Amino acid sequence: MPRPTQFHNRLDGWRAIVTGAGTQGEGVGTGKAIAALFAAEGARVALLDLEAERAQATLDLVRDLGGDGIVVAGNVADPAEATQMTAESLAWLGGLDILVNNIGVGAGSGPLHEVAVADIDRVMSVNLGTIFNMCRHAIPALLEGRGKAIVNISSVAGIRAHGNAAYGPSKAAVIQLTAELAVMYGRDGVRANCVAPGHIVTPMVEAHLVGERRRVRSAIAPLGVEGDAWDIAQAALFLAGPESRFVTGVTLPVDGGVTQTGPLAAYERVTGL
Repeated sequence: MPRPTQFHNRLDGWRAIVTGAGTQGEGVGTGKAIAALFAAEGARVALLDLEAERAQATLDLVRDLGGDGIVVAGNVADPAEATQMTAESLAWLGGLDILVNNIGVGAGSGPLHEVAVADIDRVMSVNLGTIFNMCRHAIPALLEGRGKAIVNISSVAGIRAHGNAAYGPSKAAVIQLTAELAVMYGRDGVRANCVAPGHIVTPMVEAHLVGERRRVRSAIAPLGVEGDAWDIAQAALFLAGPESRFVTGVTLPVDGGVTQTGPLAAYERVTGL
């Protein structure tokens, strides 16, 4: 979808942390889109990323949309750095209403017995460990906040098997952790929900998926098109904002319907037979 141009101050005065807020390369990735949209809707946003330059590019977009933010660079997968980054974010924000855990990395493809242990450890540390680290340090502030929402970014690979030894299991764990958080903190007014992107085109995807594989990827879902980072941002905005006050513990696939497509229907859509 095109970059949004109409905003309604849904998050006016709210305070948010978005991890993985930068984008690798040119264009807009999911973290960048989420942070920019939240800021355009009135939130003050702490932009956490491994690379300061990537987060700065997001901050430039935030300011272009009339929002306000701060760059906090470091490695959220490291517990000590996550502690420091959360503290710096909270000091600037003055509290917290929304936590978005968006960091993810793909590795560990191939048969399990051939995958390097280091690859599995890295995927689990980044895709799941970063959420543990951020929640551990941010939830106390959320308990005192206004919006009190956690939005975790998983993947359709956590819902349907893709033959990956590490990525899929890590994303499935994110879905289950989200449900556990919803149960643990619901009575404290903290909602926890999950977005599961699928067949989303981002700068990272464009760099690695081309030609026939890209065509098949677009054709296989019922809508027959790819989504983009703004589609994920709109879903995250709904789950974080006041309109979803009675929604918690859910996983929302944003995938053009691909997770609902049976194998024969997928084959027909791809081949035209």
